[in-house]
Amino acid sequence: MQIYNTLTRRKEAFTPIEPGKVRMYVCGMTVYDYCHLGHARVMVAFDVITRYLRHRGYDVTYVRNITDIDDKILRRAEENGESIGALTERMIAAMHEDEARLFVLRPDAEPRATGHVGEILAMIETLIDKGYAYAANNGDVYYRVRQFAGYGKLNNRDLDEMRSGARIEVDEHKEDPLDFVLWKAAKPGEASWPSPWGEGRPGWHIECSAMSTCCLGETFDIHGGGPDLTFPHHENEIAQSEAATGKPYVNTWMHAGAVRVNQEKMSKSLGNFFTIREVLAHHDPEVVRYLLVASHYRSPINYAPESLSEARKSLERFYNALDGVEAREGEVDGRFRARFTAAMDDDFNSPEAVSVLFELARELNRAKKEAPAEAPALAFELKRLGGVLGLLSQAPAAFLKGDAGALPLPEAEIEARITERAEAKKAREFARADAIRDELAALGIILKDSREGTSWVLDKGAENADG
Repeated sequence: MQIYNTLTRRKEAFTPIEPGKVRMYVCGMTVYDYCHLGHARVMVAFDVITRYLRHRGYDVTYVRNITDIDDKILRRAEENGESIGALTERMIAAMHEDEARLFVLRPDAEPRATGHVGEILAMIETLIDKGYAYAANNGDVYYRVRQFAGYGKLNNRDLDEMRSGARIEVDEHKEDPLDFVLWKAAKPGEASWPSPWGEGRPGWHIECSAMSTCCLGETFDIHGGGPDLTFPHHENEIAQSEAATGKPYVNTWMHAGAVRVNQEKMSKSLGNFFTIREVLAHHDPEVVRYLLVASHYRSPINYAPESLSEARKSLERFYNALDGVEAREGEVDGRFRARFTAAMDDDFNSPEAVSVLFELARELNRAKKEAPAEAPALAFELKRLGGVLGLLSQAPAAFLKGDAGALPLPEAEIEARITERAEAKKAREFARADAIRDELAALGIILKDSREGTSWVLDKGAENADG
């Protein structure tokens, strides 16, 4: 298995520290608002990675943290007139709802920053003792960046370049403008914890160093996150952790690609900022997941109405192939599984893996017509490999009919019209039967006749034409 390592900027053979076991940490959400599409990108990308590693037989420990104390959280709680705890609990519950709808499995552990203040304080004290950090006279504690010889290695940048190219907060309490905060002195009325330097709270970067090493050890296999975290967050994590322990922090760094909306960067100022729940109010969750899975995890994704329409059509091809077949395990050409595995072993190449699923669907459609006895095993293999990507878990008929709330007619009325059409055909009133079929088709309800009877699907193309 080859994985692209952001640290070395190349694909490398993946060899876990402990044979057969993978320890992975992914930076999670700061829970002051609902999760947006960029969060969905990271959630789904590392869900696929976790699913595939387990499919390959690895015992995976997947940890994704929750930042539940932060300047944004403090401001939002004050704006809302609610406690910090009430806000963060509400947003954590919403995050879990969103990821469940996207078929994302829960991580094995979700440590919260507020639950690890003791470990954070211990790491800061170690850094001070080793000369990598210092307490300022205002109650803050800062990391001494120039003391760490490897600073900048993740982003391949030297210190002078970072100083000239970055927006650095001017602070008279810092020894050097590049130094960053490990502990923030509390302002009057703010949430705080006691420390050797006075009441305060952790800086953002130190939280992940403390939580990851607490959950996974001083050196672990994979650290992941969004594309915007390489600098300064992950660079700072390396500096803190390796200075504190004297050991390599992470073997493989992985970063998901960005989400763009109609080829523009997603931002509130451009008015193209979407939360997960806003998107799922108009689109089947599996369609959104497919859009995210069908692109390589490191590639940028363009979110647009036509992208979702194509994703819907792709899933319809799979579910139409599966429709009417009782999937059962059996003998299938091993080349499908071998090519799927080869694709995913190559840095989790999900687009190539999806192309194998399309080939399986074509073979299944052929078998349904020419060799029905082969169809159940092909359907089982399609669902099994699709399941590795978190796809194709719905009943085909349910997906093809779509959301009942979006139907142009109540389902009972659709069934009544189908019964009326069957009676018309039985009475040889073919013009009336055709008229009923055409009326339903005009509403986007497509009838499918077979020896078992008549079923129907919702034509989603017309419904989603406006995005």
